[in-house]
Amino acid sequence: MSFPLPRWIGHRGGGALAPENTLAGIRLAGRMGFSAVEFDVMLSGDGTPVLIHDETLERTTNGQGLVGETPDAQLFALDAGDGERVPRYADAVAACREYGLLANVEIKPAAGLERQTAETVARLSTGLWQGATVQPLISSFSLEALEIARDRAPQIPRGVLFERVPADWLAVVRRLRAVTLHCAARHLSDDVLAEAQANGIPVLCYTVNTKKAAESLFERGISAIFTDRLDLFVAETSAYKGLHLRG
Repeated sequence: MSFPLPRWIGHRGGGALAPENTLAGIRLAGRMGFSAVEFDVMLSGDGTPVLIHDETLERTTNGQGLVGETPDAQLFALDAGDGERVPRYADAVAACREYGLLANVEIKPAAGLERQTAETVARLSTGLWQGATVQPLISSFSLEALEIARDRAPQIPRGVLFERVPADWLAVVRRLRAVTLHCAARHLSDDVLAEAQANGIPVLCYTVNTKKAAESLFERGISAIFTDRLDLFVAETSAYKGLHLRG
């Protein structure tokens, strides 16, 4: 099974051009010609996978409290920006499939809910993405979550996500049978990049919001960037076909 890896990935959906982690952001990226988006998936108080980054509601919605303690009826009535609602993961998958987008699904478990979140996302992903032309890429900072995704949905490719890449990163990638390495652009060392290139592992960097920074990273040999500034890279998306990875 192969999947395309575009150079430019919309961070949290539509980046800075739409409310983060919303259907409006995903659809905007698709209409602008992007081929990939990233978003975060956490469990609601009723155990429903939803798109949201923080464990608390205050920054991205007009609600208060913990996402993991908020029942669906209350959560889905909140404003996530510009009248958008907090989306169910299932609805985000439908939007990605509508536009043919590669989705980098970041499992973002609340503290103590790593296993439950990963098991739910892996189980649902198997069905939601069945038959899709473009399969998703599951990533997480939680190695436990990635282990569960590996075991519950082995057919879906995985990416290992770090802020600073540790010395034993390659052993972690191999243990998880991951296909990509994700890290903060500002912390990517030449040694890690060289080791990744020598082992045929694409490196994806976040969050890159200037053309100068993107050009520098691509010159160094990274494969893709996550960006909030979709408007800066929209012209390049139609001219670049991307890599094809095998998972």
